[in-house]
Amino acid sequence: MDSIWLTGAQWLAVLRIGLGLWWLESWRHKDKKAWFERGSGIAWAADIAAKHRWNAVRSGFEVVVAPRPRTMAYVVAYAELALGLGLIAGFLTPVALVGGLLLNVLYFVLMIHDWAEQGQNSMMALISLVALFGMSWQSWSVDAALGWF
Repeated sequence: MDSIWLTGAQWLAVLRIGLGLWWLESWRHKDKKAWFERGSGIAWAADIAAKHRWNAVRSGFEVVVAPRPRTMAYVVAYAELALGLGLIAGFLTPVALVGGLLLNVLYFVLMIHDWAEQGQNSMMALISLVALFGMSWQSWSVDAALGWF
């Protein structure tokens, strides 16, 4: 593989780190007080799920998320933080990439009607796939330093 300035593995690391920064920003910009004390994030998602055209999304939300809104608010917010930090550091990178891909797919399916969100989710999912199959942990990562994966 020919590349300019950096090696191919280093460019994949740049992509991985950029995706990690994107997840970190998703966590950073959340109004934590609104999410954790008032349940605004899960309430917003519940409203979207209730109007969803697919019964599986509506019933899945009712079974998994609706009974535990406070817990799910913490799960979502801190999953985004963990993904961001893991991808930036390159720690358990394949796990973080698969987890992020799954979270983006869940977001994509839940917000199927919100075209503004779809671009972000589809691009983050694409970056996850490229970083995963390109083994982006080969350079500039804790995983590479430890000889993992």
